[in-house]
Amino acid sequence: MAQEQAGRLLRSAKWRADLTAGVLATWPADPGRRTPGEWDAVREAVPDGKRLPSSVIGSRTRQVAAFAKKHGRLPVDVFELEAAPRTARMLLLSACDGQQATLVRGDDPGRALLRLQLPTRPDPCSYADWAWVACPITLPPTVPSGAVLHLPTLRVHLGRVHADLTYTHAVPTVRRTGHTVALGVDWGLNTLLSAGTVRLHNGTITALGSGAQFRAAGVLAKQHRLRRQGERLRAKTDHYQRLIGDTSSHSLSGRHAVLAEEIRRVSARRSNLNDALAWSAARWTVGQALAARASVIYVEDLRSMEARGMGRTLNTRLSQQIRGQIVDRMRHLAAETGIAVVTVPARGTSRHCPRCLVPLRHRKAPDRPTTPGWWGSPRTKSGGGPSAPTPTAAGRAIATWARGSASPHAA
Repeated sequence: MAQEQAGRLLRSAKWRADLTAGVLATWPADPGRRTPGEWDAVREAVPDGKRLPSSVIGSRTRQVAAFAKKHGRLPVDVFELEAAPRTARMLLLSACDGQQATLVRGDDPGRALLRLQLPTRPDPCSYADWAWVACPITLPPTVPSGAVLHLPTLRVHLGRVHADLTYTHAVPTVRRTGHTVALGVDWGLNTLLSAGTVRLHNGTITALGSGAQFRAAGVLAKQHRLRRQGERLRAKTDHYQRLIGDTSSHSLSGRHAVLAEEIRRVSARRSNLNDALAWSAARWTVGQALAARASVIYVEDLRSMEARGMGRTLNTRLSQQIRGQIVDRMRHLAAETGIAVVTVPARGTSRHCPRCLVPLRHRKAPDRPTTPGWWGSPRTKSGGGPSAPTPTAAGRAIATWARGSASPHAA
């Protein structure tokens, strides 16, 4: 278990070291905005940089720029840029064999028995210093009764031992081609997700229904409140740290420790809220696909989107959205039902009408030239807005799908 945990830390450190070395070797003239040539250079310098989201490179660039602003020079490597990593307090039982731990099901499908050897003294010297311990585990209802259970990872949380359990079970095969009903999903700011279903029949695409929306305004508002609270706490903590300096017995040290603990609690609440929101949005999307009998879900690939130039508040709201987590959960839930998830490049998805695939242009009613208009295709009748219920994110994907070509991003 110690070797497996050390190996994970070393692999993570190796990846961060290669990323930092590539960024430092191709340091741009303006760290805030790279030119296309500088982007190509840094992707060539980073291992597997062609597939790396630009947000990862941008965040490491900002970290290096903050170090340079503080010390007046660039860091030598990642070991000067980052502190030593901390190891998690957990037991990786998956790295053990049957002589160390076993996991079997009982007569009750909702129960399992974990047996593992634990030392009876702090410094075990022989096999006599180890003893078998039986730990009954209550399985959640999401674990199928016929699933094969694997050894869990044990961790301590709030004084209780939790088991992170993995299992394997058969799922339907996901098709790469031959889809006739598709669900297109579009991202929004206040309306987190919008979805619409289309059918392909004899080369003609027909919209089904009027579409649906996943609104999470209350959860997103709470998320923004926690973010602002965390920013205020961090600003106050940094101010206390400047006043304390190197003095270990300063009168503000107690307040600084209290604020640091409160920051940790706010961060944990934000993490739990994001995780719950990601699972809820993914379940809603897969549920929409099941209700429409769709065999494929098209969703925009916005991993490389950087929010800038829209104001401080809007930039922050855009950057705080958990699109990557939602897509990962969506793939996981869709695989259990045999539904394919296809990520679509975002470029050009909002340029065409999702119904007729004609380039959109801004139009106004002839009798109301001073009122705001709408975005529509030249085929749209004057005086009315866009009538297609299908979200524009599926425009490019549906066009590719109608031509009969398979997407390279199919899962």
